[in-house]
Amino acid sequence: MSTANIPLTHGADDARAAADVVRARLGVNAPACAIILGSGLGGLADRIENAKRLDYAEIPGFHATHVIGHKGQLIAGTLGGREVIALAGRFHMYEGHAPRVSAFPVRVIHALGARTLFVSNAAGGIRRTFSAGDLMVIEDHINLMFVNPLAGPVESTDERFPDMSAPYSPRLKTLLREAARKMGMPLQAGVYVGLLGPTYETLAEVRMLERLGADATGMSTVPEVILANALGLEVAGVSLISNPAAGLSPEKLSHADVMRAAEAAGEKFCQLVTEFVRML
Repeated sequence: MSTANIPLTHGADDARAAADVVRARLGVNAPACAIILGSGLGGLADRIENAKRLDYAEIPGFHATHVIGHKGQLIAGTLGGREVIALAGRFHMYEGHAPRVSAFPVRVIHALGARTLFVSNAAGGIRRTFSAGDLMVIEDHINLMFVNPLAGPVESTDERFPDMSAPYSPRLKTLLREAARKMGMPLQAGVYVGLLGPTYETLAEVRMLERLGADATGMSTVPEVILANALGLEVAGVSLISNPAAGLSPEKLSHADVMRAAEAAGEKFCQLVTEFVRML
């Protein structure tokens, strides 16, 4: 019986099939780290040595990216002397994708044998002491997307009720701080809050998020980290503070502004991640 017309469920079986395609095309085998690159942070992909690239459109279950700053490629190669795979861009839930679809690349990363995941994003700074261009280690997150990629039938690879009390690995957070100290680079730390988007927040919402304990806000990352914890991956994350959160500066916020700020801080981001990977 042909399976060509059977719809994908974006579960474990589909992830293994997608991983087989990536492995056959790029020769990937248990990379030391998988890296997800957020808006404007795709420049790190150009630092990967001996890079082999595969467009998302060629990977079963992946989708083309339509947001500026997201190339839509999976890259395999070497960074900091270690084998890595990098996902240059996301397909977001605000584009109409279900949570399990948006987080599906994490299943594929796991099926490829990676057990360490580094996530990144461009985020609005809620904490008043943040400046555009700051790098923030994600200590924890708040899920105000009100969705969960684990909802639905349990997959054989997943823990049904993962403990999310420490979604970002203490060991990897320590490594990030050590990497920053080694390079003489200031590094902030804080709580990231994920909202669905695609609108930026109202000033009243920013005040609410501040009172809830959030330090930075964005529209991604949280579903990926939830799924990674269910799969047993060790996770680290960094937010590039691209701007004050909406309403905290006199200028109206635009995606173009976010991109410019992310690209301006791209060099130190690349240096930090490269050193972090080298230390794994």
